[in-house]
Amino acid sequence: MILYLVRHGIAVDPSDPKSPPEPERPLTAKGVQKTRAAALGLHELGVKPDVLITSPYVRAAQTAEIFAEALGFPQQKIRTHDALKPSGSPAEISKEIVRLRAKELMCFGHAPQLDLVIAHLVGAQSVFTALKKAGTACLEHSAARGKWDLLWIVTPKMLRQLAE
Repeated sequence: MILYLVRHGIAVDPSDPKSPPEPERPLTAKGVQKTRAAALGLHELGVKPDVLITSPYVRAAQTAEIFAEALGFPQQKIRTHDALKPSGSPAEISKEIVRLRAKELMCFGHAPQLDLVIAHLVGAQSVFTALKKAGTACLEHSAARGKWDLLWIVTPKMLRQLAE
């Protein structure tokens, strides 16, 4: 199984007096633009997920929709899971990932929660990554070894450059 973990794009600043409540904060116009360009970079890499799961928070769901469009994935098939919320449990999302048994799975969430998921999956004692907004990590599960390997982490800037 190949797993892609994608942090949501640039969202409205929570300190902005006009910012909606945390779960409802959307991507900014710049966030939408940069996220779309990053998603097109993943398309250039030939990424073809068969399952997309997102945090129910607006900014993560918008990011999932943008990536789905760029990767030719039907938006109506995007799933949500509470374990991908900022307060979600890495163990809980790990269970969901394994339960789905997808060939290629893409999850959309938040920092530092996704970095905690990476550490949990590879068996690290502490967080050793820092996904940027609209950045992506790729992990592979070896059924024979029963372990996850971190294959790569790519910044959104690198993804945007791939799309040019």
